[in-house]
Amino acid sequence: MPTVLSGLASAIPLCDPAELRHVSGMALLKLARLGHPVLFAKAEPVADPAAPEIARLLHDMAETLADAGGVGLAAPQVHVPLRLFIYRVPESRAGGGEHDGPRGLSAVINPELVLHPGEPVEDWEGCLSIPGMSALVPRAARLTLRAIDATGAPFSREAAGFHARVIQHEADHLDGILYPQRLRDPRLMGFNEEVARFRDEIARAAGEL
Repeated sequence: MPTVLSGLASAIPLCDPAELRHVSGMALLKLARLGHPVLFAKAEPVADPAAPEIARLLHDMAETLADAGGVGLAAPQVHVPLRLFIYRVPESRAGGGEHDGPRGLSAVINPELVLHPGEPVEDWEGCLSIPGMSALVPRAARLTLRAIDATGAPFSREAAGFHARVIQHEADHLDGILYPQRLRDPRLMGFNEEVARFRDEIARAAGEL
């Protein structure tokens, strides 16, 4: 498990008032977009996963994710350089295989990923920090996740398919990595409108690269 730094949760402000807005009683955090330095910095381990400040951050992140309509959100994406993220697997994205079923919202703190051997699988990904774009991104097909939950308890979880993909995507954010850095070729990325028009052509090009 990553090193736990004493006092870190209180040393890093969890939300600058400038990065917070209230909509119909919800606390929505401002999303960092491509180009902001916080997205390229390595996040720090969470000192006390069960601290009230972390619970509040997770709550606000959950409301922000629901408002944005995404499937995952990492703390650096809301300007907080800590090693935690939340994610879900909606029924529409679940593969139905072992370890790839629908899953409600999960909190993941100080994660460690063990990628299983095998050929990487390319599939489409988007990101709330890179709005309006998507790409064919190679990811491990299966993994083991070891982390701490919102109560401070350690857990281990197997994931496959889309479930494994979203975990890898969010964990990358904690190391300052965005999905374009994972691409085999920049031609496999585009604006969503163009991807919708030329998805088959892009997929064929991917097989030829």
